[in-house]
Amino acid sequence: MSADISIRTEGDVVVVTPAGDLDAVTSPGLAAVLEPILGAEDPCRGVVIDFSKVGFCDSRCIGVLVSSYRHARDRGIGLAVSAPQRTVHRLFAIAGIDQVITIEDDTQDAMETVLA
Repeated sequence: MSADISIRTEGDVVVVTPAGDLDAVTSPGLAAVLEPILGAEDPCRGVVIDFSKVGFCDSRCIGVLVSSYRHARDRGIGLAVSAPQRTVHRLFAIAGIDQVITIEDDTQDAMETVLA
């Protein structure tokens, strides 16, 4: 079982939008989508992970986000999370992810943030 994940490019920003639950079974699918984007020979300037369609995530998902953030940082690519639902945002706050990764309420704001 995998999460449904859509990808769109707007200028120099790639927006990745997973839908459904991101748990131990489905989070590797998100990692598999993010790895080639972040590892591209000619990378984008920013990546936004739009969480508006994610109803649940667990520690495995957080691990994917942290790993992706480090990869992006090391390559000079901006990375942000946008529009998490309240329960997901609360988990990010509890885990301290909001202290490391930029989290915006709006995807457009997140796109501007990763390019700044």
